[in-house]
Amino acid sequence: MSECSDCRSCGARAVLEFPGSSTAAKAVAVIGPPNSGKTTLFNRLTGLRQKVANFPGVTVEQHTGIAELPDGRAVRLIDLPGVYSLSPRSEDEQVAYDVLTGNRDDTPKPEAILLVLDSTNLARHLMLAAPILALGVPTLIILNMADDLRNRGGHLNLDKLAAELGAPVALISARQGEGIGQVFDFLAGAMPKPAPKELPVLHDVPKCRQWAGRVGIEAAYRPPLAPKWTRRLDAVFLHPAIGPLVFVAVVFAVFQTIFNAAVPLMDGVKWLFDVSGNWITTTLPDSLIRSLLVEGVWKGVGSVVVFLPQVLLLFLFIAILEDSGYLARAALIADRTMAKVGLQGKSFIPLLSAYACAVPAIMSTRTIENRRDRIATILIAPFMTCSARLPVYTLIIAAFIPQRHVVGPFLNTRAAAMLALYVLGFLAAVVTARLLKSSILKTGRTPFLLEMPSYRWPTFQSIGLRLYDRSKVFLRRAGTVILLVTVILWIMANLPTQNGHIPAIENSLAGTIGRTIEPVLKPLGFNWKIGIGLITSLAARETIIATLGTIYGMDPKSHGLDLQNAIHRDLTPGGAVALLVFFAFAMQCISTIAVVRRETGGWKWPILQFSYMSVLAYAGAFVAAHLIR
Repeated sequence: MSECSDCRSCGARAVLEFPGSSTAAKAVAVIGPPNSGKTTLFNRLTGLRQKVANFPGVTVEQHTGIAELPDGRAVRLIDLPGVYSLSPRSEDEQVAYDVLTGNRDDTPKPEAILLVLDSTNLARHLMLAAPILALGVPTLIILNMADDLRNRGGHLNLDKLAAELGAPVALISARQGEGIGQVFDFLAGAMPKPAPKELPVLHDVPKCRQWAGRVGIEAAYRPPLAPKWTRRLDAVFLHPAIGPLVFVAVVFAVFQTIFNAAVPLMDGVKWLFDVSGNWITTTLPDSLIRSLLVEGVWKGVGSVVVFLPQVLLLFLFIAILEDSGYLARAALIADRTMAKVGLQGKSFIPLLSAYACAVPAIMSTRTIENRRDRIATILIAPFMTCSARLPVYTLIIAAFIPQRHVVGPFLNTRAAAMLALYVLGFLAAVVTARLLKSSILKTGRTPFLLEMPSYRWPTFQSIGLRLYDRSKVFLRRAGTVILLVTVILWIMANLPTQNGHIPAIENSLAGTIGRTIEPVLKPLGFNWKIGIGLITSLAARETIIATLGTIYGMDPKSHGLDLQNAIHRDLTPGGAVALLVFFAFAMQCISTIAVVRRETGGWKWPILQFSYMSVLAYAGAFVAAHLIR
């Protein structure tokens, strides 16, 4: 914490006023420390009436949603970043402070605040209460995880705590829905407020801590005991030797399940697209419109959408591991590895989120105070195997690697190949980080501080909302970027006409572009069709599948084959491995390039990053193509 800002805030007067019972606040900020359950409460209050964007001018993510009150009125909730203080050291804290004080022109100053604290860790979380209350904005202190506090023998006198703080207090469980009515009462302006109280004037951080501790004592706070099973699990998960082995076992299980469990669902989606495509073919007369719909849109977009079940399974596992509290333990284990390559433990969370998508991962590096560590993390994040690579990997692996057992029923050849690609990307990131941190981005070691959340059972609502959001993102991309690319590609594959006749696809505009760049790609074992796919995949990595689906669908030689068999016929084993290696290393994503430029404040780092990853991708693919025949 910063001594000058937080302690100054501790000396200000606590909030006394709240809008009358007939008035509901139009904008309410939701704030709290990380792992306090703030986002869970936000999701429960707003349901699916949410939208996600960035605060203009910064890369901090902004969640806003609408909470409907029992009387029919609506309140706009602003979910601020999780922070431990309001001292503007990081971008998260600066944005939170600016929003709460009304210093952002793009966001209205909140008329009320929901401060979410973990009731099982109150002594530390109360430190945030003083600067929040000192803002003079009506505030509800929400003590979350009431079920954990109760079940583990904790105790708290709410009336005394409210009297000490001079603000209303609610004890709730956002996961279970317990006490949510009190939050709605506050939002409606109907919750009673305690008597006014002056906060003492404090001058340094130790006294701020003492104040928080004294308030807890006055409120008869008794922290809960850590469950025996928590201590037993931590003894295993955090063990220096056993912990990493458990992590590896979890990763193996995830990939094995993704490959096996997703197959029936993917087959079902493929069947739906085949049936609907055949129906369109038989219903519409032979025309350019039918060709566009069937050969362009259905074969292109459908070849990508078929991988949605697999992507959702990956996010399901990530959500379960995160909500259960295990990923925080994995971050602590990873800190030891991070230290060896010159990074700190705070880099683990952004790198882990990069397995979903590099864009939010790069944005989440804002929590890293050291600029050189932050840039190093940004530069290596795209090496992590994002979900957009997953469909490409799956398609090529399924086309060339037979399904056989490697370690009995626990690991098969396809899952092992997928895991190897994830490891390959990770190793590239580690080596690159070591190069950066030993040269142009060299810094000293920074201590890694991490608050361990309690182990909890994930809730269906929390996981369901995440999967729903990921489905929307995936399908939105399929319905916008990928759809646009397939339509443009279909047009280019039908031009130029020759005496009113559609040209052979290799002689079309698309084919000409592909054959022009083919000499550069031929040493990698790629043909002109793959070349076109590599160009279109700059828009989004998975677009290469839609591109190949459209091209092979329009080619009379492969029109009757599914995409997997068509690729197997066109590529050699060496070319297939080279394509996998290329995608493991290449930065095939315009969105990532844009956010790197925005995050680093110029073009120097994204140009260096794109060039380095492209050279590494070409060299790696070249070696793979010539080693495997």
